Amino acid sequence: MAPQGVVGYSLVHATVRALYADLLSARMWDRLIAAQDHDAVLALLSTTAYGPHLAIERSLLTPRRAVYQIRWRLAEVYERLIGMLRLTQPVACQLMQTLWQNFEVNNLKAALRGTETRASWDQVRHLLYPMSRYISLTAEVLEQIVHATDMARAIELVQHTPYYDTLRYALHRYQDERNLFPLEVALDLGSRRRLWASIAQLSGRDREMALQVVGLALDVDNLLWAIRYRVYSHLSEEEIINYTLPLGYQVKDEHIRAIAAEADIAQVVRRAFPQLPEIAGLSPLSGKGLTSLEQQLQYHIIRTCQHMFIGYPFHLGIPLAYVLLHEYEIRDLTVLIEAKFSRLKPQAFTSLLNLQPLLPGRQN
Repeated sequence: MAPQGVVGYSLVHATVRALYADLLSARMWDRLIAAQDHDAVLALLSTTAYGPHLAIERSLLTPRRAVYQIRWRLAEVYERLIGMLRLTQPVACQLMQTLWQNFEVNNLKAALRGTETRASWDQVRHLLYPMSRYISLTAEVLEQIVHATDMARAIELVQHTPYYDTLRYALHRYQDERNLFPLEVALDLGSRRRLWASIAQLSGRDREMALQVVGLALDVDNLLWAIRYRVYSHLSEEEIINYTLPLGYQVKDEHIRAIAAEADIAQVVRRAFPQLPEIAGLSPLSGKGLTSLEQQLQYHIIRTCQHMFIGYPFHLGIPLAYVLLHEYEIRDLTVLIEAKFSRLKPQAFTSLLNLQPLLPGRQN
């Protein structure tokens, strides 16, 4: 009899391997970077897996709309994998669905910013991530939020969702400060707590792999939040602790508290990630140093995801790693599309790409 992991993940693994092969190759990236302009980039992308989503009137494909259209590819992938995992691995499916709902949180934040700025729905809609299944906020509800006359009424529109209590409790801070930050940070922390709760429900190899992929990504976010709050926002020790998470995989509460208490940031980062000698010489108290630190940590996430495809394949780490790699690809494409529209030279934007430099065949 085949092991349970093989039975539960055989179809998922085969599907993800096929999807992984459709990620943009190093050769395609070279052609995209060398493309003459925005239209040339769209023409090249139309020959890839993104092609069906770009098959609309070319005059409509502004940079914002083009990015919105290519995001449909990842939306389809998430919905497909969630559907498959529901049938064979329901506990693992919960983590994948919670990861997917992070995009819903970002959509909600964008809609609330629309409420705050009195933006029109047309101004907001293509900033959102396209989502059609396994969600609690439809496009119709998000449009109603944008059109709400005040923030309290906007929040009442999400009573049916997991986000209502979080926003309701943070509303008084917003009303006192007239700043969206308390609402946005409450949503971010809530979504990450749900991810940690989903990881805690796993066991065995699935839990180990989820920690290595999603746990690592959550760690990096938490650490960079704490550093930015201290270096750029100059928040107090108490505020930094309140606006970060007290749990993690490698980044523990002690690391966050040390940063909040004005310990040497570089030393704290080295203690949290002793396996990364490349960050030893960084000085994140400067703007350039923090940018370099962030990039090295993003590289670490990408390499970890790529490593998931080596060795025993029948576990949750494979689909989790794939969706994160796909997300990085879309982030890089967003940078490239906007740069080409602005007619920037490659040397002005290639340093902002995270996934592209680490593709197989590149010299790292």
